[in-house]
This record gives sequence, structure tokens and C-alpha cells, in this order.
Amino acid sequence: MEWPAASVLGRMAAESRAEILRLGTYREYASEEIVMHEGDRTNFVVLLLNGWVKVTAATENGGFALLAIRHGGDLVGELAGLDSEPRVATVTAAGAVLAKVVRADAFVAFLRRQPDVHQVLSSTIAAKLRSATRRRVEFGGCSVAVRVARVILELERAYGGSSPDGRRSVGVSLTQPELAALVGAAEPTVHKVLRDLRQRGVLATGYRAVVIQDLDALRLAANP
Repeated sequence: MEWPAASVLGRMAAESRAEILRLGTYREYASEEIVMHEGDRTNFVVLLLNGWVKVTAATENGGFALLAIRHGGDLVGELAGLDSEPRVATVTAAGAVLAKVVRADAFVAFLRRQPDVHQVLSSTIAAKLRSATRRRVEFGGCSVAVRVARVILELERAYGGSSPDGRRSVGVSLTQPELAALVGAAEPTVHKVLRDLRQRGVLATGYRAVVIQDLDALRLAANP
């Protein structure tokens, strides 16, 4: 298996990567299966080998916020694994997922043996926080149309690929409610924005699928 260079596994030295892959047990998750629950006190971390997961948190009004998407090579649950506090988010498989489930004590012992990985993990956590902060700043005062365009571009940069006809696919299976949660806007408003982008030939959408037909036009929509 190969993992993105920016992922936890992709950034590890070969020796450290081989050692962590020997830890824990393999686990397969079906689509929409819960990997970990917000608020739980559980003593493991999950190393994603293949597939995608959604990271969500409950909101005060009874809804949910889609905080992030993680893919093969990433680590989830590391905060609770390090400080033994309750989970701050729910992680759900978005399609079939193959992972390694590693007990927290084994993971911490591994970090002590491999200080270079501790630095990788610290950098990864910092990058997640920086991304979340940047999104809040960039989205402040922006229209929903701009936010939708920026989120789709962000997903395409991180996970996208070329479709057979040369167009760019977003590469992540998301429903419109999930996209609305990631944008931080009401679903009907996001639906109207997507309809407008379709009519202008910028995007094509289907069930859990977004294809970028005009990347330049989408960039312009994201930075009017």
C-alpha cells in the first residue's frame, strides 16, 4: 500500500511505518459504521489504511457539524489516545474502510521508542488546527456561494483525481446534507448554489458525487 505524502503514514520513516503497522489488529468497517463515538472514553487509536471517514460533532440545536474528512494513511482518535479524555468527535466510515486498531498504551509506548514519529504526530495535529482556524477566518463574512466553491476546491486538492473524460472528481462520497454541514450553511441554500453551478457548467453532481467540469470557473467563484 502507498499513502499520501502529507498523511501520518506517508510522513513516517520506513522503519517507523513498518513498526506501527505491526501493532494492533486489523478491522474492516462497513459504510456508515461508527468507528468511535463522541463522548466515549475508549482506549484506542485508529490508523486508517484504506478508505475514507467523516469526523462529526453534535451541535447545540441537535444537528451535527462535519468537521473533517480523513483517508488512508491518517490517524484518528489520537487526542483521546494521548490524554485519556472523552472523544471530542464521532468518526464514521464513508464507504468500506480498512484500518488498524491500536491500544492507546501500545501507541504511547511506540511514540516513546520512535521520537521522530512524535514530531510527525505533533506536526499533523498542528496542521489540523491550522486548517480549522484558516477555514473559520476565510469563511467569516463570505457568501454561501463562495464557501461552497472553496470547500469543493479544498476537497479536490486533497482527495481529487481525474475522471476518464479528463474532468476532475472531488474523490469523496458526500451527501448534500454533509456538504452543507462542511460549508456551515443551510441545506436548501447549498442546494441552490449547486444548482446554479450545474446550470453554468461548472459542476456536475450525482448521488454522493461531484465532478468539476470547469476548474478555472470554480476558482473564480471561490475568489470573486
